[in-house]
Amino acid sequence: MPLTLSLADQIALELRADIIGGRLLPGMPLIESDLVKVYNASRNTIREALHRLGQEGLTRYIRNKGVMVRRLERAEVRDLFVVRRTLELQAIAQSGPLTDAQSTLMQNAIDATTLAREREDWRAVATHSLMFHQQIVALMGSPLFDEFFAQVIAQLRLAFCAAPDEQRFQSPWLERDHEIYTLLTRNQTQAASEAMSLYLDDSERLSLALFDRP
Repeated sequence: MPLTLSLADQIALELRADIIGGRLLPGMPLIESDLVKVYNASRNTIREALHRLGQEGLTRYIRNKGVMVRRLERAEVRDLFVVRRTLELQAIAQSGPLTDAQSTLMQNAIDATTLAREREDWRAVATHSLMFHQQIVALMGSPLFDEFFAQVIAQLRLAFCAAPDEQRFQSPWLERDHEIYTLLTRNQTQAASEAMSLYLDDSERLSLALFDRP
């Protein structure tokens, strides 16, 4: 029997989707009165939704300013990559041949990334690339890991917003996502794992470098 989400849960999920989609950026205020009107919800419901986003590491309450979308620290970004290695490499290691459904979802994410790059919509490029990696984690078949990783990629999306040149930062990853996908479709698990490990090493290095700028 499907779980029925509370209104607060639904609002939190929509706001998280806006963060992953790059529509809510670090430092943006989340004003209760505005959200009450947008979602036609009570203040208590909105506060509950914002509290949940805070628990997911996506918002922060600042005295005299209210709730704002978080800016991540360097150490937090490093920790996110610890999580990525644990989940994504494990997902590949235990994966078998891709099912048609798994292959289709990955291909759809890559196609969406390709289209976004053709349109030079670099914010969308980042979002769809993260969706591809969410499908990697989904290979484990664990709804709990899927939900947890959705929170992880939302935080990663906030980290990527620190890039001063989105095009330069996002350009390298599409071909590498496609390489990993191709290896998985061929059931070349070891090669896919090695490609993913190198991918995450490079992504972490470039992501941490965003926080080393003066």
